Amino acid sequence: MQLARKFVVLTAAGVLLTGCQNNLVNNQPLPTSASQTEAQVSPAATRNKLIGEADALAESHQSAQAINSDDLWQLTREHMQLNLDQPNSRLQKQFEWYKKHPEYMQRVTTRAGRYYYYILHEVLKRKMPAEIALLPIVESAYDPFAYSHGRAAGPWQFIPSTAKHFGLKSTWWYDGRRDIIASTDAALDYLQQLHRRFDDWELALAAYNCGGGTVSKAIRRNKNKGLATDFWSLNLPKETRAYVPKLLAISRLIRDAQQAQLTIAPLANRPVFEQVELDSQIDLAQAAELSSISTQELYQLNPGFNRWATDPDGPHRLLIPSASAEQFRHQLAALPAEQRVNWSRHKIRSGDTISTIAAKYQTTSAVIRHANKLTNNTIRAGHYLLIPSAKHESSEYSLSQSQRFNRKQNQLASSNRTKTSYRVKSGDSFWSIARRHNISVAELTAWNQMAPNDPLRAGHTLIIWKTNTQAVLSRSDKQMIRRIGYSVRHGDSLSVIANRFSVSISDIKRWNKLEQSRYLRPGQGLTLYVDITKAH
Repeated sequence: MQLARKFVVLTAAGVLLTGCQNNLVNNQPLPTSASQTEAQVSPAATRNKLIGEADALAESHQSAQAINSDDLWQLTREHMQLNLDQPNSRLQKQFEWYKKHPEYMQRVTTRAGRYYYYILHEVLKRKMPAEIALLPIVESAYDPFAYSHGRAAGPWQFIPSTAKHFGLKSTWWYDGRRDIIASTDAALDYLQQLHRRFDDWELALAAYNCGGGTVSKAIRRNKNKGLATDFWSLNLPKETRAYVPKLLAISRLIRDAQQAQLTIAPLANRPVFEQVELDSQIDLAQAAELSSISTQELYQLNPGFNRWATDPDGPHRLLIPSASAEQFRHQLAALPAEQRVNWSRHKIRSGDTISTIAAKYQTTSAVIRHANKLTNNTIRAGHYLLIPSAKHESSEYSLSQSQRFNRKQNQLASSNRTKTSYRVKSGDSFWSIARRHNISVAELTAWNQMAPNDPLRAGHTLIIWKTNTQAVLSRSDKQMIRRIGYSVRHGDSLSVIANRFSVSISDIKRWNKLEQSRYLRPGQGLTLYVDITKAH
């Protein structure tokens, strides 16, 4: 890439110099001003200036070519920088998998359609490899609502600590990890920071997955042994060893789609959405009406908003389809701020507390305090509180956090499970509760939209789903369940194995006739019945 660029610049400079000497640059007479005298006195300076101008023109020409590429996939191919053809078995293995599953590639590239124009152009603005725009395929299959058992969320799968470090806001109303604009900006900042640290994109990508410290330690170990320190030579976690090859394989498949007989629907090189600035909170269903789009489409473009409205503390913007943006701006300007959300007037009764009122209106104490400018939880009977509330039925906000949670619960209810509740006691932990109910920590936290490191407070109610083991192995379910043999490793426990294969501790014990207090031995053989779509 660098050699090609220098050739273009020098060639362009030669044309400009010749044009200047022959008066052909712009078909105008040669100047007779001081600039001409200066050129005669200092030809080297003039030549350097012209070369600089040629450089700028060449870069401008390259940018114009990028902008004028009709298909985003072709634009991606033109700006790839990574080595996609290195003869490595890990890379080839991933490439063959994606090649054999064209339906997966077609599904994720279609899902990327809403976001890819924005993300690819942000990558190219920073002169990063175009392959980086494909990284959300590896991270989240381009699903902004993706949430992993490791507490990672959004298209770029930020965990809370990294998100906080890069300034991604998280409140009851909003999660910046799912915000397309904010999370992309943070992810590219992080990747550029890692690239400056390691001066190698493969190492930077590995560090994005497992942490810069882990990669640095692996490099030091190899240096001490006199071994190579490139990505392929490092002893990194298993997931990371597959992570970089996945991105390279996907990139190669996009590049060689025609040869690989992969049909990818073209994506037009034009904006899908526009950012529209707001000056107040707004109900998302109402915003959808103003834009003449569905609430679901609005959530897909603005997945960072958790609830039925934007965050009253910002970000004060919405992504609106390009075709509807001007209409939305016009309609919004005519709608007073006080009419953009509903307000319920609650008369405080004796015995009311901020928390009980919040529960009644399905909101939080913080939201009520904020709306009524309260500095603490003190309230008086007979006074009134203003409670912000949704304008429409809850079903209208189908992609809000609460509605996604309800759908998950309904799916569990229809999968031959029995729902029970557990009230947290002082001293409880996820581990102790999971062990008491013969389930895994991963199951318990997922059922309650929590993560293993989240704090538990006494009095909080957790949902627990008991599996009907007879139904789990019903004829229809057996199609997805495989019997596997597992050899216990050092450090394994029933909880670790249950989490790894998304099964319950009680099932492992039942399948292997283990006693309640029996310890596992390294090398011990276990029989597991695993849903292959859930094991990780």
